[in-house]
Amino acid sequence: MHQSPQSASDVAATLFRQAAAAGRGTLDSTELNALLTSLGIAFAAEPTAELRPSAVDLRISLNNTREFGMVISAGMGGQDADLDEGNFRKDRASVYAATELTNAADFLGLFKRTLAWQRLAAIARRDGLPLPERQLAACFEALLALAATYAPGKPNAPFVLRNLELNPAHAGDRLIVRQAQCEFGAARAVRLPRPIGKIEKLIHPQSIGIIGVSSTNMNFGRIILKNLMGSGYAKERMCIIRPGETEIDGVKCVESLKALDHKLDLLIVAVAASAVYELVDEIIETDSVESVMLIPGSLGETKASREPAAALAERINAAHGKPGGGPVFLGANCLGVVSHPGSYDSWFIPLERLPKPQKKAERNSVMLSQSGAFMITRISQNPWLDPRYMLALGNQTDLTHGDMLSYFAELPEIETIGIYIEGFKDLDGLDFARAVRKAVVKGKQVVVYKSGKTAPGMGGVMGHTASIAGGPILFESVVRQAGAIVAEDFNSFDDLFYIAGALHSKKIGGNRLGAISGAGFEAVGMADFIESDTFAMEMGALQAGTVTQLEEILLAKKLNALVEVRNPIDINPGADDEAHLQIVEAFLQDPEIDAVVVGLDPTAPSVRALESSKLRPGFDITDPKSTVHLMPPLVARNDKPVIGIVDGGQLYDAMSARLMDQGVCIFRNCARGTKALVRYVEARLYADALRTRN
Repeated sequence: MHQSPQSASDVAATLFRQAAAAGRGTLDSTELNALLTSLGIAFAAEPTAELRPSAVDLRISLNNTREFGMVISAGMGGQDADLDEGNFRKDRASVYAATELTNAADFLGLFKRTLAWQRLAAIARRDGLPLPERQLAACFEALLALAATYAPGKPNAPFVLRNLELNPAHAGDRLIVRQAQCEFGAARAVRLPRPIGKIEKLIHPQSIGIIGVSSTNMNFGRIILKNLMGSGYAKERMCIIRPGETEIDGVKCVESLKALDHKLDLLIVAVAASAVYELVDEIIETDSVESVMLIPGSLGETKASREPAAALAERINAAHGKPGGGPVFLGANCLGVVSHPGSYDSWFIPLERLPKPQKKAERNSVMLSQSGAFMITRISQNPWLDPRYMLALGNQTDLTHGDMLSYFAELPEIETIGIYIEGFKDLDGLDFARAVRKAVVKGKQVVVYKSGKTAPGMGGVMGHTASIAGGPILFESVVRQAGAIVAEDFNSFDDLFYIAGALHSKKIGGNRLGAISGAGFEAVGMADFIESDTFAMEMGALQAGTVTQLEEILLAKKLNALVEVRNPIDINPGADDEAHLQIVEAFLQDPEIDAVVVGLDPTAPSVRALESSKLRPGFDITDPKSTVHLMPPLVARNDKPVIGIVDGGQLYDAMSARLMDQGVCIFRNCARGTKALVRYVEARLYADALRTRN
């Protein structure tokens, strides 16, 4: 029987003090034995009779990571532990979780995805032995308790645990560790919390000031001023800080920050990087601003600027310890903010280069991006995403990914949050993971893409926003376990962010798919893409009543001799718009179907898919019998997800756009649509489980 977590923590404290007094940051074998014994784990450096010849080598560890703090991991041990995890499917070699966001039972469930567990299970079946679930759960529980005491950021903690690795460990009648190592160190100070409530002033400012507006040239500051006015922000609520001028473009000017007659909600700084250091000190000293947007690049992004930029960040951090918390800073190297509720656009991209038409009556999403260009290209190519807010974080001199997500996780009107990340500040990955979990438990969906997956990619990140890109496997594992949907590339980010917004109000009742198309390759293709590395949907078995209903539809459409009723179903190119949608409705009414993907077959001669038909005038998307007219009400009255596939070229852009504008989730090929649905269903089912536990 192992001791209580408190007694194990006390033992660890004594051992750490003892080793530190001897000038060591590691525990020796005697100390390791004492630590593991206090955790209820047997330590046997030499082989014992309990170890079977077929014992599976496991590696179980706690690691203090820069981004996520304490992380627990488990997987293949011994020589297998050195194999490149990139050679395996996700969660097969090892699994990871932030210790704060998991428990022993959940982590055991995660561990059961690994090859190590599969080997344990196979040997247990062969030898007629019970599975070592109890032993592993007890080990995970003990390690999580130790991590809770010696994680970074704990107030008044004299030590932090840097690493505790058990490798190899063998799970039989009890857990036996053959080799172990433990490193610890002194606790380090962490940044003060930012007053994130002031993000409200940043996105809904009642007053805006700008520094860096030229009175003669169209510089960045002048472009920002034009965009503010062009997006509807009232001139009377703006001012320009520029000595020697009374007004520019109808906006009043003041001599300096000290000359302001009221405290600004937002100050936009668009000056040369070299002028920022002194200006930030003035902003802090005058206490004249609630939030600041730092546009200039190169702060902390070049070798020469890193030391002064770090000192600047320290001064901003120190201000957060003063009464009122000081101002919050967005950036530097920041494109700006688009806030539709705040009625302003501060991007320094001229509006004529990036039209942002409203595609939704009510925007319900947010896009946060470390790179402004990432947002520009995504919105330019996918205007239907149309977020309520778009914020560029730049190099996170002050406000971080964790801060932003923590704030938006609390806004009830926000349903979907899309985030592009290049790197985290120290421990901000943990803040971010906490915010992901909070957002998901509150019913929101978080879609994340992180760059820097390769060594050259990490180097590019360092040169762009002065952030350190952590390991991609660790990042994805921890953030996915927190509840986020992690995209593999730009296209999957677009797809997942879109589908999350389009299907947010739909019910996800399970993993049974219905697939319909008039193109044989497409119906088969849908079935081919129902599995990911970590999840699989299945083709639902149609009930007898549904089969009868489908046979009647096919008979009425004179397709009964051409089509076999099954799932997936190929309904023949002769099926018209109405036939497609009647079959979709029948699938949706079947209790054995949880979601439907339907190929809308735009090139089929019987489908009204053209914007205008020369051969058959009126036989187009303006026809009341067209899919464009019939599908939106079908989607609206059913609470199960429906994905429409319009696989065709530019001729069918109008059909797609009209359907999307009416709330129908449309993809332009079955592979992307089905893959996105599978990922989305997995995330929604996991989110439901998280909400149930919380």
